[in-house]
Amino acid sequence: MVRDYATEALSHDPIHGYIPFIARSGLPAGEVSEQEIIDHPWVQRMRQIHQLQTAWWVFPSAEHTRFQHILGVMHLASLAIEQWYPSLVDSCRNVPSRALVESLVRMAGLLHDVGHGPFGHFFDDHYLSQWEVTHEDLGMAIITRELGDLLRKIRRNPTGKLAPLEELDPAQIAFLIRRPSRATDGDDGPSGHPDWLVKLRALFSGIYTVDNMDFVLRDAYMSGFNTKAFDLSRLLHYSFFSPAGLTIHARGLPTLIHFIEVRANLFRTIYFHRTVRGLDVALEEIFPETMPHLFPGNPLDHLDEYLGFTESSFLVDVQRWNRSSDPALQSLGARWQRILTRNVHWKMAAERAMYFHSGSSEQVSIFSEPEIITSRLRKKLPAAIRNIPLQIDVARHYHRPSTKLPAGGQNFLLDPSESQPRELADSELFRSLPLSFSICRIYAHDHQHDLAIQKALNAVLGEASDAKTNM
Repeated sequence: MVRDYATEALSHDPIHGYIPFIARSGLPAGEVSEQEIIDHPWVQRMRQIHQLQTAWWVFPSAEHTRFQHILGVMHLASLAIEQWYPSLVDSCRNVPSRALVESLVRMAGLLHDVGHGPFGHFFDDHYLSQWEVTHEDLGMAIITRELGDLLRKIRRNPTGKLAPLEELDPAQIAFLIRRPSRATDGDDGPSGHPDWLVKLRALFSGIYTVDNMDFVLRDAYMSGFNTKAFDLSRLLHYSFFSPAGLTIHARGLPTLIHFIEVRANLFRTIYFHRTVRGLDVALEEIFPETMPHLFPGNPLDHLDEYLGFTESSFLVDVQRWNRSSDPALQSLGARWQRILTRNVHWKMAAERAMYFHSGSSEQVSIFSEPEIITSRLRKKLPAAIRNIPLQIDVARHYHRPSTKLPAGGQNFLLDPSESQPRELADSELFRSLPLSFSICRIYAHDHQHDLAIQKALNAVLGEASDAKTNM
């Protein structure tokens, strides 16, 4: 299709340059533009949720929101389809037009985070988990219930128009954004979706996705960690779809290794920074008392209220409590005020990082049960300080999804010396990298006993490192 400048608009982005999208003006009656989805209240809500949970309190320039990120993911989805669509057609039967596939993944990219609540993944772990719900479950509900009628009327993207009988299926978009399970999803299997759609899920779940490629570039840039974190163009160039799934050629392997290393370093230095995790520990303590005052229950049952419930509304509300006439609420507000002014009473006293390779999984180490570390550490402390307030925090990062985790089986490697692609989980890529790492930190109310706590932690983890299984 010749580029239609009359229907195209541009958003400028510091990471990707100009991001094109279809504007409202000049479209036939009844057709919905990409701009109408971008400007919808559910998507604009992402402007009020920070991308970096609590790290923006520590890294002053990293105040970007999920809104910038989802525009970037939408754009990367187009770049991926530009490179990978021909191989998808070669690998699968009955693949729709490129325009439909591209619009499908663009909308999945734009909407993949639409279910997030305040503080992102923290909200999943410390509020949604009580109903066994995740932001992806909420995203699926929002896409199908709230945005479905609009999504079906999208007819074009900046590089093409859908064929006359083609239509976006909101259920397919919802399917793409949800992390797969090997037990239930397969080629035309229990998922009920065609092979080409199952393969496209690798754009959103797996080792390198349009989601994590954008956030690595964006978070590295906005935090000041690195202005060009990895070679995106080379990674896209050496990737393609094979009958096995999303496959990378061996020539692209060094670039993928570099991407994984950069992502791990972001976790170590930004997401798992000692002060960031200290803020998370403080939030974890206060969250159960806070949420009953702010939200009525499971957001799946209260989507109307959830639309207006953002990080911005959350922070405004808790700041008001400090002046409440209710003594209990005033006390809670005072505790929130200390957090909001970064006057957190948990200070890192000791730290130890450990790396786990194949055959030495964290699940058979002392790290799998942090309470064991706490009890053993107290026994190693001098008697006079054995009962001081302590909090343990174990921050975990997996370099890759293992075959036992839901994203397993999404990525493959083509070595020219072999006849068929093989699953990347068994390749030399991961023989040179640890499977995962964990950072164990002990937080106390002050730094008075740091040396004793560090010695006790070293003694406990020194013992654990010699053990093959849990005691």
